[in-house]
Amino acid sequence: MNAKSANSLQHEATLTAAIEPDASTVNRVNPDETSPTELSLETQKLAHLLATELEAELQITSQTIQAVTDRIATEVERICLKSDRIQTSGEISSWRLTLARYRLQKCATYYRLNSRQGRVELHSTLSTMVYRPIAPAHLQLSFQARCSLIEDFLQGFYTESLRAFRRENRLADNYQPRTRLQLAEYMAFTEQYAKRRITLPSQHNQQLVILRAQRFASRQPHEIAVDIETAMESAKGDEAEAYGRSPILKMIREQMVADSVDPSETALRDRVVDELIQYLESQGQTECANYLTLKLQDLSVPEIDDILNMSPRQRDYLQQRFKYHVEKFAISQNWKLVHEWLGADLDQNLGLPPHEWDAFLAQLSPDQKRLLTLKRSAASDQEITQTLKWTAKQLQKRWAGLLEAARQVRNQAK
Repeated sequence: MNAKSANSLQHEATLTAAIEPDASTVNRVNPDETSPTELSLETQKLAHLLATELEAELQITSQTIQAVTDRIATEVERICLKSDRIQTSGEISSWRLTLARYRLQKCATYYRLNSRQGRVELHSTLSTMVYRPIAPAHLQLSFQARCSLIEDFLQGFYTESLRAFRRENRLADNYQPRTRLQLAEYMAFTEQYAKRRITLPSQHNQQLVILRAQRFASRQPHEIAVDIETAMESAKGDEAEAYGRSPILKMIREQMVADSVDPSETALRDRVVDELIQYLESQGQTECANYLTLKLQDLSVPEIDDILNMSPRQRDYLQQRFKYHVEKFAISQNWKLVHEWLGADLDQNLGLPPHEWDAFLAQLSPDQKRLLTLKRSAASDQEITQTLKWTAKQLQKRWAGLLEAARQVRNQAK
């Protein structure tokens, strides 16, 4: 047996152990499975359409199909309701159908791969994502040692994703995916769950599986397995109380509290996104706004190409337009909001440390220095134009140039 075959079997074994499907029941409906209750009329219609399309595409008929499409429709409905962008687009039905079909295709892809190859593909995808963060370079681990850590980590991650799948779909606590379609649904969910973006206190965001991998790598020795969800729950019973008093558990709780997201920072980021989408639409750049919405869902380039029905050449052109308008947005009337979010507003010297700020000031012309002084004094644009004898257009252009110069200095320092 070659190394590739051995790795494939190991990948399959890891995911199989996490979900423990019983081969004798692989073609039977799981009695623990229930469909979401109280579906709205629109959700019911969408679920029925998806069920029809899935049956036609996979050439199968099963009682499981309706339960699967009910869950997909319910999740898509939740996303559409929570998205201000979708709610104000006037195209809610179109977005609902697009997102639902995307999730349906993910499920169908894993179904076609069959349970064994699907597990290998999912495991390979997640292994690639966590290969670097699972073991920082300074540890100088061998390839095999790193792969062993990945196996240990993903074993726990699959269990976590199954718990999340049960919780978010209101399934029984003992639910296990048994049929081929149920396994495909679970694997598609796990891939999306891994790619979810989590906003950090640093105002950046990161994929959930990478955050989990970084925390796993930071908790040495690796023989100590800690259930993150248990760490956040109150103790239940004597055994749980003993577990809760563990010093390791206490450390994890403290770290989780330290890593919690500041709601004000999240609100500021959301406001920037909303303002940027409004700006793009005001400029007639609906395609750029749609592109941004899909990027925020952490979809890959091929997935975005497929949803927006773009060729690689069209996508490259769209990305260039998107970059141009984002840069223009950052130095337009929205500059204060953007720089506040970046931690680079005027009170913070446009994000420059003291020595770089002094060098930046030294290269400014007398007019630029006067402009900067007036801006820092909170003078209005009308007051600035009157003082400097500029038109409003001249003020906007020269202030944009000054912000651009500061951005270049920040970028050179990185």
